[in-house]
Amino acid sequence: MTTSPSGAKFPFPSVNALTAPLVERLVADAAALRLSVTTENGARMVDAGANVRGSIEAGRRIAEICLGGLGTVSIAPSGPIASWPYSVIVHAADPVIACLGSQYAGWSLADETGDSGFFALGSGPGRAVAVVEDLYGELGYRDSATQTALVLEAAGGPPASVIAKVAEATGLAPEQLTFIYAPTQSLAGSTQVVARVLEVALHKAHTVGFDLHRIVDGIGSAPLSPQHPDFIQAMGRTNDAIIYGGRVQLFVEADDADAQQLAEQVPSSNSADHGAPFADIFSRVNGDFYKIDGALFSPAEVIVTSVTTGKSFRGGKLMPELVEASFR
Repeated sequence: MTTSPSGAKFPFPSVNALTAPLVERLVADAAALRLSVTTENGARMVDAGANVRGSIEAGRRIAEICLGGLGTVSIAPSGPIASWPYSVIVHAADPVIACLGSQYAGWSLADETGDSGFFALGSGPGRAVAVVEDLYGELGYRDSATQTALVLEAAGGPPASVIAKVAEATGLAPEQLTFIYAPTQSLAGSTQVVARVLEVALHKAHTVGFDLHRIVDGIGSAPLSPQHPDFIQAMGRTNDAIIYGGRVQLFVEADDADAQQLAEQVPSSNSADHGAPFADIFSRVNGDFYKIDGALFSPAEVIVTSVTTGKSFRGGKLMPELVEASFR
């Protein structure tokens, strides 16, 4: 059973029911998308870029699975960065549930009983079944399913202990679980990470205390970052695509003052770390991700439109020169 916020005007659909056919289509098209599908410890594993080539199209489809079937992801030559014109465009008619209720990589999954060293953050519709994160209490949303999927930004599939952990949290057998994984360095991995441009804006809105149930629609775009075989460089490029090249428009039920304040608070320019390529920032903190100012993880430019008054407000700005420096 799917439950929705008590203050919601419309019932929320099941992100798992919506993604089930998307997952099966991904599996059916595995050969064409250059993926591999195996079974490990009872669970279905879809390798989208660890030991296979994968593809940008696979990354696009995986991003739509991450969005819980509530959003669309496309690649189009409509980007604001002239020298890198192809952009990942994300739209979600229900951005809060699509982005925070499903796409957000909020489930920490580590091998706590073995010695594999495996660690990944889980995203996708399986999160809404497990509801192990406090965020779901704030959203007032949970889902149920007879099968579910998780997407992992990882260089390999999860070990037996992690599969067991997910099975226990979701109340499902391993045979009812699908894990889709790809490292950031892969074509699919980099594409699905850039497709989080709208999600990071929603997360920032949540961080600054904006009432999420007042966000009624959203769309975002960011330049498609070129693949890089080095993890740090790949991570830098995908983050720079959003931090310096991402643009998001949110539609909110709010007065002009609140809409303007949100537009000013969300952009990445509010961070003290803003202004350098992400790979350089990462090196500066000696690889300690948690020493980076969290305010940096936001789109470069934000437009907030009040559906109450019809007025729009802007915050931040694109920085094409930093995108160019990162992508070269």
